[in-house]
Order: sequence, then structure tokens, then C-alpha cells
Amino acid sequence: MSKPPLPHDIQRPVPAFTVTSDTVREGGTLSPLQVYVEGNLSPQLSWSGFPEGTRSFAVTCFDPDAPTGSGWWHWVLFDLPADLTELPAGAGSGVFPGLPAGAVHGRNDYGTRDFGGAAPPPGHGPHRYVFTVHALGVESIGLDADTSAAAISGTLGFLALARATVVATYENPGGPEGA
Repeated sequence: MSKPPLPHDIQRPVPAFTVTSDTVREGGTLSPLQVYVEGNLSPQLSWSGFPEGTRSFAVTCFDPDAPTGSGWWHWVLFDLPADLTELPAGAGSGVFPGLPAGAVHGRNDYGTRDFGGAAPPPGHGPHRYVFTVHALGVESIGLDADTSAAAISGTLGFLALARATVVATYENPGGPEGA
């Protein structure tokens, strides 16, 4: 069975810029700190090379491999000011250390307004976690924290000037009892 496309493969193409992390490595495996029941800590992210005219940023984390038919949104953060180029580890927690005033945490698919770590079903195989920084040409996307993650993602797809991604994996190797 083939893997579902990454979310940006089906959105309007835009230029790329650079995102780096002390916590998440491209093609690497998420640490226990980014797992829902173990650490649930959002990763450190830094970005550069975004286009002139960027007026804000958004950060998302999406699992296209979740067995839902529509993937799983782990993190939806938007209306970050254009002079912000880094989020410290843990910025997505419920107390939001390191987030500027005006930043908005949208509801993830856990139903909370924070970073929700990896939690694939036991034995479902490796899941991809797509961390994306979206460079936007508007100061605010005009949505609120109660807007669905899918609607926010669609809006970001239309407003993006450029995107930077890092993709890591995580697998819960357990299986059904007795298997």
C-alpha cells in the first residue's frame, strides 16, 4: 500500500526556505520528548531564507499516515510576527513559553490548543510527522483558535509565500494483545 501524499504536495506550489531544529532531524526518528504519552514537547525550530514581503508565520505539524482518512493535526500555530525566526523547545506547551503576544494556537486533532505529540496506533507502522513553517504575506490569517485545523491548513495553503519543512518518523511497534 502506498503512503498518502504529504500535505503540501496537494497545495499550491510555493518556493522553499530553510527550517532547522536542534530537536528534529530530517528523515530521523522523533525522540520520546515528542511522543504524546512520554514527553509531549514541541521541538525547537529555527528558520531563515524566507521571502521579502513575509508579514507573519505559521507553524504546523501533520501526520498524513494516521488511519483517519484525513490525517492528524498535531500542532497548529499562527499569526506569529515576521521578526520571529525561532521557537524554543516547549513553545507549544499549554503555558506557551517563548511565544510572542498575538500568537494563536488552533485546535489540534486531540481537541487541545497546544502541541500534541506522536501517538500512532500500535503496530500500524511508521508515521511521518511533517513540521512546516509557512511564510505568509499577511499579518494575520483572520481566523480564530476555534477554527478547524483543516480550515486553517487550507487558508495557509492559499496565503503562503513560501514553506519550509522537516519530516521525521515515529512508530509504535506494539500490536494487538496476543499478536
